[in-house]
Amino acid sequence: METIYLSPENLAFLQKEAQPNIMALGFFDGLHKGHQEVINQAKRLGIEKNLPVSVMSFFPHPKTVLSNGKKQVNYLMPLSDKEKVLRTLGVDIFYIVEFDREFSTLSPEEFVAKYLVHLGVVHVVAGFDYAYGLKGEGNMDRIKADSGGFLDVTKVSKVECRGEKISSTCIREKLLKGNVDELPDFLGRQYEVLCEYDGYTLKLKPYYTLPAPGKYAVTLIGTLKTQEIEVIVTEQKEIIILKPLYILNLHQKGLITIKWHQRIGKETEYPLYESDWFITI
Repeated sequence: METIYLSPENLAFLQKEAQPNIMALGFFDGLHKGHQEVINQAKRLGIEKNLPVSVMSFFPHPKTVLSNGKKQVNYLMPLSDKEKVLRTLGVDIFYIVEFDREFSTLSPEEFVAKYLVHLGVVHVVAGFDYAYGLKGEGNMDRIKADSGGFLDVTKVSKVECRGEKISSTCIREKLLKGNVDELPDFLGRQYEVLCEYDGYTLKLKPYYTLPAPGKYAVTLIGTLKTQEIEVIVTEQKEIIILKPLYILNLHQKGLITIKWHQRIGKETEYPLYESDWFITI
């Protein structure tokens, strides 16, 4: 898979180089089951038409830009994780558009022309509620018209779990309530965060969100080993490990993935003592 960062500086060059493709549109934070359905439908069309499949996402989140930084988004995954998942889904090209004030002022027609038609897109796939262009005035019912009839469009219906729409927003809400055991049904996998161990402490990498304060059953995954363990997330967004960490030597540096399974109690139910082993994030 090829990853391409799109900006006003390189857009014209990439337009000249673009080949016909099927494009899936969305922000795709978390790449949950709803996102996967959008991409899978694009993949089926790509096979039928013998065309490569591209995915277009945006960074940073539009809410952050449009609020002048006043609204911060609890990201579910960084771009590097998106790349990994999209590669497993069989995507050929991953476009990352720099979302800034200038981009946010594009009319729906300008967005469709510059970022779809002129990038070789012949068929667009997105969720039923996808919006684009200035103030989100564009929607899935007008993309074909905005392209002058050039683009074919597939609007993907709502994907639900137990009667609830699967969305990045609902996943964030469950995460911030500590309901990590519900997330596999929405994400298609357990929620994970990546931390960096410096030989003494763990530091959460950017663009992940910790679950609500409480005690959790997790799996820690190191370079060569894994360990089932219980941790506490504090009100200060620290992670406290109450048992020795066997997957790394005491002063070994490296990356550790935390895979969240289940919340098993509130933070206040588990007072800490000086004898407790702990590593904080």
